[in-house]
Amino acid sequence: MTQSQLLSTILVVPGIIFLISAVRLCVKTRRQVPLSLAGKWQALTSLILFFIVGYLLFIVVQVRKLVFPVEIITGLVFLGGSFFVFLVIGLSRLTIAKVRETDRAIVRANTALVQKNTELEKEIVARLEAEGRARARLQHLTTLHGIDMVITASLDLRLTMKLFLEQTVSQLGMDAGAILLLNTHTQTLDYGADWGFEGMGIRKTRVRLGEGGAGLAAYERRVFHVADLNEHPNPFSRHELLRNEKFITYYAIPLIAKGQVKGVFEIYCRQRFVAEPEWFDFFEALAIQAAIAIDNATLFRKLQESNIELTLAYDTTIEGWAKALELRDSETEGHTQRVTEITMKVACALGIREDELDHVRRGALLHDIGKMAVPDTVLMNTGPLSEEEQQIMQQHPGFAFDLLSPIHYLRPALDIPYCHHEWWDGNGYPRGLKGEQIPLAARIFSIADAWDALISARRYREAWPQEKVAEHIRSLAGTQFDPNLVDIFLATV
Repeated sequence: MTQSQLLSTILVVPGIIFLISAVRLCVKTRRQVPLSLAGKWQALTSLILFFIVGYLLFIVVQVRKLVFPVEIITGLVFLGGSFFVFLVIGLSRLTIAKVRETDRAIVRANTALVQKNTELEKEIVARLEAEGRARARLQHLTTLHGIDMVITASLDLRLTMKLFLEQTVSQLGMDAGAILLLNTHTQTLDYGADWGFEGMGIRKTRVRLGEGGAGLAAYERRVFHVADLNEHPNPFSRHELLRNEKFITYYAIPLIAKGQVKGVFEIYCRQRFVAEPEWFDFFEALAIQAAIAIDNATLFRKLQESNIELTLAYDTTIEGWAKALELRDSETEGHTQRVTEITMKVACALGIREDELDHVRRGALLHDIGKMAVPDTVLMNTGPLSEEEQQIMQQHPGFAFDLLSPIHYLRPALDIPYCHHEWWDGNGYPRGLKGEQIPLAARIFSIADAWDALISARRYREAWPQEKVAEHIRSLAGTQFDPNLVDIFLATV
């Protein structure tokens, strides 16, 4: 074997090894080959086997030195190689076509995915915006509910307005707010409350209806808006008062309740603010709540004033009745007032509730109201009363009951006029009540009445010294007077 033959034989051996490996790969890959390419793949595998056989035959010829036309083998191998290359190129072409088709499918899929992602992003943005609006609405409802609670819990107008501003201005995205109240007498909007201002200038506000932003809002009953307070001219009229506040955006809305303007709700922002429709709805809802709060507080204040005036009128009338009784007998002038003061002093010492003290006072003032029905011949008698006159005189507690009981306002004050002549031991009149059956106010008053009567001079006797009166009252403890009250009374007066 020549050197060239040996070298060619050696070079063929690795080729055989590579071809055997290729056959193994073809066999493994055959299951993954599509049916449309299975025939070509089988042909490719067969050509590889053909090459192996040809290479083996070449080696045998070289080693055995057989006489064989090597050119024929070489030609067959070249022919198989050409066909192999043709198959490989055909399969590659099909593979390239499949890859391109797959790429196009991927591009289409990617385009669809991008479009889908865009739609999802839009949907997510829309959902986030919807959630934001829902949270804002929930916050608005929470704020409105909180304002309802403030209105319900307090009828103090100043406190209500202050709490209203604290809860609403920040919710509206503003920096400061104020409430101006309408003075119906002067037809001006005056300062009511403020929140968020750095200075006190807003508290000097006094705006006429129809003038300035707030005045126009109230007069025209509409929301008034200034986009930039620094731009001139504009209708806002309080630039000097708010010069250092650096406000830019301004809104004012009238506060209307039951068809009447109650004031104006103003809000200020230190930057440009663009409102949305939902913001305006919330702004108007807050204005309605503020108007209701102002109206409720105003009605309550007027009701309080009317109640005070009515109470004063009642008390003045009662005092007038008491004065009229004293005018019938100048000798007892001042007795009613003195005995009332003593009774109130003792009642306070005993810890009687404040709401009951008013009834005690009225009862003391009216203790002898029944004597209006007693004839002057009996009432002015300077000597001892006859039995018949005594019976007439003892009817005056009953006359007091008949006179006062139809008056609902004075029923709680009946204890003293009706029962101040009852005795602890039951020997009093008109009903003969005994012990604690007698109302406490009447028991206190009976001691006070006796005290003042004895220390005061009468036409039929001189005034007694206080020591003698005190001893006399102690002697009647347990009979005419409540023994538990005598010492307390004497220690108090």
